[in-house]
Amino acid sequence: MTTPSDDVLVSVALAREALAGVPDDGWDRPAGTLTWTCWEVVEHAADDLFAYAAQIGVPDPPVTAYLPIAYRSQYDGGPVSTVFVERSGGTLGLLRTLSACAAMLAGAVTLAPPSRRAYHPYGVSDAPGFAAMGVVEVLVHTFDAAAGTGVAWTPPADLCARALDRLFPGLPDHPDPWELLLWATGRRALPAHPARSEWRWDGRPLHERA
Repeated sequence: MTTPSDDVLVSVALAREALAGVPDDGWDRPAGTLTWTCWEVVEHAADDLFAYAAQIGVPDPPVTAYLPIAYRSQYDGGPVSTVFVERSGGTLGLLRTLSACAAMLAGAVTLAPPSRRAYHPYGVSDAPGFAAMGVVEVLVHTFDAAAGTGVAWTPPADLCARALDRLFPGLPDHPDPWELLLWATGRRALPAHPARSEWRWDGRPLHERA
């Protein structure tokens, strides 16, 4: 049986496989339609995994705010993060950092009791919720980086479907979970459904939603 922690690790393994061939000097292109570079979106995904691990990994997490871990931007308009990767580490260093942060989240999710809840602005969530958030961040930001670097990227349908089922209630019917996830996160249109200009998931546990 696939666990939420498994999904986090699989998503990152697939991302690493897709992006491993990007040369060290090939990361500074815009990431798809975003203003960030391909390097920055992967760095951001690693930072999200780290932040989610921190939130759900302590025995008494806050439910009204993030943990008071310092974060900053390296330049005006740049991503605000805790995790930054030295450019001298190149592609391998960037992807190893992504794996390290995924391992932190997978471990925190595995160890957290079912009753544990922690803050996220899109809904106070439980461990499987934070795992699904991590999966979405990895999948869509790998899509962004792949678009910018010319890499083909299509993750497995079942992995996408589990993240959708956990975080995105009320979506339109569509046969392809990957295309639906890209629509849900504002990255493409679907037939009869224009691309979303604003979006958010619902991180609350399924049984706690009204």
